[in-house]
Formats: sequence, structure tokens, C-alpha cells
Amino acid sequence: MSLLREAERCIANQKSHVALNAFIASLQPSGQWWERVKDAELRTKQGTPISKVDGRLIAIKDNICTRDLPTTCASGTLEAFVSPFNSTVVGQLEDAGAVVAGKTNLDEFGMGSHSVYSRFGPVRNFWQGRDCEPLSAGGSSGGSAVAVATGQCYAALGTDTGGSVRLPAAYTGTIGFKPSYGLISRWGVVAYANSLDTVGILGASTASIRDVFDVVNQHDPRDPTNLSPLSRSRILSYLQSPSCASRLTSTPLRIGVPTEYNISELHPTVRRAWSRTLAYLQQQGHSIHAISLPTTKLALPAYYVLAPAEASSNLAKYDGVRYGTRHKDIGSDERPRGYLYSYTRGHGFGSEVKRRIVLGAFSLSAHAKDNYFIQAQRVRRLVQRDFDCVFHMKQPLISPGADIEKAPENTGVDILICPTAPSPPPPISDLIDSGSGASPLDAYMNDVFTVPASLAGLPAMSVPVPINGEKKGSNEAGLVGIQIIGQYGDDQLVLKVGELLEDRNMSLLLNIDTLS
Repeated sequence: MSLLREAERCIANQKSHVALNAFIASLQPSGQWWERVKDAELRTKQGTPISKVDGRLIAIKDNICTRDLPTTCASGTLEAFVSPFNSTVVGQLEDAGAVVAGKTNLDEFGMGSHSVYSRFGPVRNFWQGRDCEPLSAGGSSGGSAVAVATGQCYAALGTDTGGSVRLPAAYTGTIGFKPSYGLISRWGVVAYANSLDTVGILGASTASIRDVFDVVNQHDPRDPTNLSPLSRSRILSYLQSPSCASRLTSTPLRIGVPTEYNISELHPTVRRAWSRTLAYLQQQGHSIHAISLPTTKLALPAYYVLAPAEASSNLAKYDGVRYGTRHKDIGSDERPRGYLYSYTRGHGFGSEVKRRIVLGAFSLSAHAKDNYFIQAQRVRRLVQRDFDCVFHMKQPLISPGADIEKAPENTGVDILICPTAPSPPPPISDLIDSGSGASPLDAYMNDVFTVPASLAGLPAMSVPVPINGEKKGSNEAGLVGIQIIGQYGDDQLVLKVGELLEDRNMSLLLNIDTLS
């Protein structure tokens, strides 16, 4: 398909899927972007494309700054904000010939697991439950996932703090990739939790993910958390050693299965998809090994101490003076001291953002910091240590003399396979209906499998796995997300395993009932 026809189809799909609420701001049918696609089409015909994304439409999550479109973070406090500059990732994509397809809907400031905490209304999954009931699209990058799933763009950028790219991918049947922390620049990305935020990529195939990743995987001196050229060279040198490089060719992989992820709350459909995925990989010649990550059970509470603490600090600047939109009811008459600040924040932020600000402020307070924030940081180090102990590949940025208890020789694993989410997508009505009995804690539990990799900064990808005998139209059927987790810097191996699972198309897997 030509680039022009592909762009026309994306725009047509944006019009026909408006009800899904995936976009906050989208392209006009005609505009300067159309000329850019025409130029890319000409370059492609001449055999001189700038890159593999030249002329492709890429959707951008609305917490990533763009110069030509608003950046609202789906929040009332930024409803009138237009960035004077592009984020680094947007600039890199445009330099590679890509076209911004619009800004996608999200949970306000990226805080949520279902994309329902948005000033612009919830994102709706294109899958539907019983009686055509709208299902959750996952969060917080639900808009980006739905845009990809419905063909409204070639690929999309999201952000992943504790699973915000992988969870929507699992719910919508797309592929969501969170690279190793620090590989992709965060400059121009509105911060939620600086030590966890990672720009991620959503696509309909691993190939489209690779195309975008190859463009944005670059050093950026403006981002202090971005890996330096020296660190990148050190990782690449280690990955090119014979023992590591062979895993990308024909060497059978050692697949790790974390026993702690087999929780009692795991939905039978998810457990069946997990088992069949492992059976398929075993059938392809790879070996399956049970491993233990004992600190996993502490990862989720640690995350929900650390992330809100950083969010509380980052969002302090939205006060209606330095940043943020002042509430329209604030006049020039004399008000009590602090009125502008409290009124602006009280009306500008939504319920979930307020909840996390209060939680973060408490955990950073003088009397609670040692018992909560400091302890959570210690748990984070234990989670990282657990992963380092089970992978055969050593963490490439750790000094050789570091005291890490490695797995015995020839027993470490190359990759981990586990579910992305513990259950299929719930109905949106269960999430926003106050009488349904749903609580914020229920949503937080959805991140139980995605948070550990985020705390350790590891690359992880969610790949859709279809289940035999279940049909579209039930919120307990269709596609289940299976997560692939690799050692830090081992992003290419994660992508390779993603291709293995994508390749199968389940033609063989559907006939496998249990792991032999």
C-alpha cells in the first residue's frame, strides 16, 4: 500500500472511530502534513526514504510535548497549554520523515490503569463485552493503544511508568514495548515519576515497533536520565560478545517462568494463554525453567509509595502562577492568602491525581519518610537484585566487583515469560460507577505483573495471544497479553522473542492444551 493511501485510510479510521475517544487532538483532512506524506511518497518511489517511518503517521500520547498541537495531559490544569517546542522523541520522528497523527487520550498526567481519569472522558476499547458493553482500553496510554488497534495510525508513542504501555496493549490486542530505562529521551515528556517514566511504543507488529525504536533510540544530552554514549557503547560491546550474540541467532533460549506470578487471582483465561505460550516456545526447541523472584510481592506497594512521592513533587508547580490554567471563577477581588493556589489546583486536578498527590506528600513527610519512602527504595533495590540473580546475562552497567549473587553457571535464564495483566479488561461502568463497589485499589492491583520490570528499569513487551474456543464479544475472551521481560539493555532479545510469539499466529498453539 502506498504511503498516501495508508495516510488516507488512517484519517478515515479516525473519523469512523470518533466514539472510541482515542484522540484529544487529531489532524485536519488537509494541511501541511499531507504535503509531507507526498514528499515521502516521492522519496520512497525514488528509493531514497529517510527512514522506515518516512511518511508514516505516528500518534503521540498527550503528555509528550508537540509544538503544533496542544499538550493537555488530559487535565484541566493544562487545558490551554501549547508547548513552544517539540519533545526530543517527536523531533527525532519528524527528522526521520514521520508525521504526527494527533495527540491521544490518557489518564490525567498518566495516573491510572484504565484511561478513565481523563478530562475528555474515558477511552473505549474497540472490543465489547456482553450486551455491547464498553470495555476498558487499559491505561494510561489507552488512547495510543486504541488508535493503533483500529488503524488510526501506523504506530504510537506512549509512556510507561508502571505498565502504562503494556497494560493497554494487552487489553486491545496490540503490541506494547517498554525499552530499558534511559534508552529513549524523556526531554519534553511531562514528568510523572522521573525515576520510572519511560517512553514506550505501541504497534500492530513487532516490525513497526522496531522501525520507531531505531529512530528514537539515541543519546540526548538534554535529558540527564538518558544513557551516555559511553554507557551505550559499553552495553553494545557486552551484547556483541559470543555468549550474548548467539542468542539472537540459532541458540535455544532458556525461558524463565516466575513462580510468584502464578497468583490465585489469575483469571483462568490468562493462565491458559500463559501455559500455551510456554508450550509453543518449548515446541520450538527452547527450554522452560521455573525461577523465583521473592521480592515480587513487595514490588506493587513499593511502587505506589515511590511513584506518588515523585508525582507530588513534580506536580507542585501547577499552581496557576508559574504553570497551569487559573480557574475562571478567580477574580481580582481580595481573597484569603493561598486561595488562588488551592482553588486552581482543586478545580484543575481530577480525583486520581489529587489522591496520588496526597499519598505522595504523606510518604515524603518528615514523620513518615523513613517508614515508607526509604523502605520502598530498599525494596526497589531488592527487586533489581532478584532480576540480576536469575538472568544469565549480567547487568552490563554494574561494576565487575559488585556483590551480586548470580545464578549458578548454566542455570540462569535468558528471558522471562509471564502474563501482562491478571484478568481480561473490565467493563468501563465497573470503573466509574460509584455504586459498583470498585475501588482505586482494584485498579492498582492490575499493575501487579508490570510494576517489577519498571522498578528495575528492564525492557518488557506485551504480545497478544489469542485463545481457542472463545469469541469476540465477551470480556473474558479474545486476546490475552503475554509479557516478555529481559535483562537491562537486552532490548533486541525481547523484540526477537516478541517476533517468535507474533510469528506463530497460534496456528500450532491453538491445538496445545497443556504444557507437556
